[in-house]
Order: sequence, then C-alpha cells, then structure tokens
Amino acid sequence: MSNESILTISGMTCAACVQRVDRALRAVAGVSDAHIDLETGRAIVQHAEGPGRADELAAAVTRAGYPAVAQTGASS
Repeated sequence: MSNESILTISGMTCAACVQRVDRALRAVAGVSDAHIDLETGRAIVQHAEGPGRADELAAAVTRAGYPAVAQTGASS
C-alpha cells in the first residue's frame, strides 16, 4: 500500500533545482513517485507506509540543500 506526503520546499529557483530535489526524494527507499512544483514550492510524494516517512523525506530534501517541511495532516 502507498501513502502520500506533501512537502513545502524553500529555495528552488529553476528546473535544475527541481531535478535535484526529485533525485533526493527518489533516492529514499520506498518512494515510488514524486511531483515537484517549482511555482508553488511543493512536492507530492508517493511512498511506502511507515512511521515518520514525511519527516524522512523532508530531511532528504534539506540535505540536498533545500529546506523542506512536511505539511501537517499529510500521510506519513
């Protein structure tokens, strides 16, 4: 079964930023899909179930250089 998490991401300014965030998210075990929107600064990520997944995804994006926060109320 798959869950969906929504992240708010700061600092993205171009398509290369989006690609870097996409690579960081897809490198996390259990991620099956990611859609990053440069204009809104949001990412919608499909991933395997598990506790703390949204925070793990946000941490991966932050390590890639873009501060990210999991939105409250998103599945994790």
